[in-house]
Amino acid sequence: MTRPVVTVGPDTPVRAAAAVLTGRGFTALPVVDTSGELVGIVTEADLLRDRLHHDARSPQLQDELTRTVPMRVAAVMTTAVVTAVPWTDLADVAEEMRRLGIRSVPVVDGGEGLVGIVSRRDLVDTLTRADVAIAADVRHKLETYAGPGRWQVAVDSGRVTLGDRFGDPAEQHAASVIASSVRGVLDVQVTTLSG
Repeated sequence: MTRPVVTVGPDTPVRAAAAVLTGRGFTALPVVDTSGELVGIVTEADLLRDRLHHDARSPQLQDELTRTVPMRVAAVMTTAVVTAVPWTDLADVAEEMRRLGIRSVPVVDGGEGLVGIVSRRDLVDTLTRADVAIAADVRHKLETYAGPGRWQVAVDSGRVTLGDRFGDPAEQHAASVIASSVRGVLDVQVTTLSG
């Protein structure tokens, strides 16, 4: 997830929110009240609502020119926000984003409020993580679990191969679960080493 989170308030002008989105390359901004509680999310699509007019020759233009254009984020934001908690599985977040066609999910923690945001870009970034960084994280987690030198670790294009000298299926399963929790891991295989 991305943190700290850039937010806007319900009273933020729509133009200011649009400037933040375009200036930062975001597609959505969480909306928080004065106490920092999440009250909505404003997306590019929300900001575009009722802002663009048809060509001057269009019969729809007259109606468009007479309607009141919302000026504050509160008037255009989405209040039914899909959220996650810090321990939500990324696969579940990705599936929910795909299913609902949303691009960002705020991350909230009951005691702390808004603590981050996960965007499609964050998820795609995990696919491009360097193998050397993945290997270092897998090694660190496995050393914390079983001590240094217990597992050999190799990573190729996000696919992890764990080398095990002992051949214990229970330990191999535990090591696979630990390795698969590392950001950027696409697959885990365990091989029993001879000798």
